[in-house]
Amino acid sequence: MEFFAFDAEYLGKLRAGDLPTQKHFFGYFSELIHLKLRSRVASHEAVEDVRQETFARVLTMLRKPDGLRQADRLGAFVNSVCNHVLLEHYRGQKKGGSALEEEPEEVYVDLKPSPLSLLETKDRARLVHESLSELPGRDRELLRAVLMEDRDKDEVCHEMGVNREYLRVLVHRAKQSFRAVYEGRSGR
Repeated sequence: MEFFAFDAEYLGKLRAGDLPTQKHFFGYFSELIHLKLRSRVASHEAVEDVRQETFARVLTMLRKPDGLRQADRLGAFVNSVCNHVLLEHYRGQKKGGSALEEEPEEVYVDLKPSPLSLLETKDRARLVHESLSELPGRDRELLRAVLMEDRDKDEVCHEMGVNREYLRVLVHRAKQSFRAVYEGRSGR
């Protein structure tokens, strides 16, 4: 599976109902959701139900004015929604059980990340750090301060000797540089 970096343009197209973007979204996350659920859900039909409900909720949230604002968090958002739908699925199974059962079946939900997702996260983190290290010093420090450390922008402006408007331009350029390096390293 090849990882995809989501950006604001992608999110905008998804919100607008762009068919190629939706097709990519469904294909990309269908595979991930299937990997996540195949050992946690008993039947193929249940996997499909959880997947479809996850997509319905994600698309509904994305289309709200106060929906997801950070495109790079789309993957985490889909995963979180999937976890909630999965827990609801488990609760529904428990409630739908037979009244004649002596003891209700214990359901164990392992909310820890799977080994695959840990590996993917570590690989992505390594790529991010390697990509950052290839950037010019000013871009690297700017991205760390503004995005990773979430420092006060006025403080960063003062340190760099620029106004807020120009800081926005510098951050935009640094993000573009980072994206080019990151995509080059990840083979996109």
